[in-house]
Amino acid sequence: MDYISLENIRCYSHHGCLPQETKIGSDYRVDLEVEADLSISAKSDLLKDTVDYVHLNKIVKEEMDIPSKLLEHVANRISNRILDELPSVQKLHVQVAKINPPLGGDVQSVKIGLRKSR
Repeated sequence: MDYISLENIRCYSHHGCLPQETKIGSDYRVDLEVEADLSISAKSDLLKDTVDYVHLNKIVKEEMDIPSKLLEHVANRISNRILDELPSVQKLHVQVAKINPPLGGDVQSVKIGLRKSR
């Protein structure tokens, strides 16, 4: 299976269980890899024959704009929309990282990952 990756999609969002996290917000990073058959688009050179990474980025940005308590919830919404809107995607792996999480220590980020397939 072929794949398309979007790496380090940067977002400022309002996710978290603590009131200050949802009020103030923080920086997040999303990494996404989708698997699909890219053989047709490799031959045709037509956007309609591939998975449009602009569409993937739009889904990520829109879902990251909706506040959630858990990163797992955000990643699940992103995954479900991709599978609903892009039928050629067969599998995906999405990772959502909170940069400088409020853990009371020096932690660069905390990251969760979800894998889904049809």
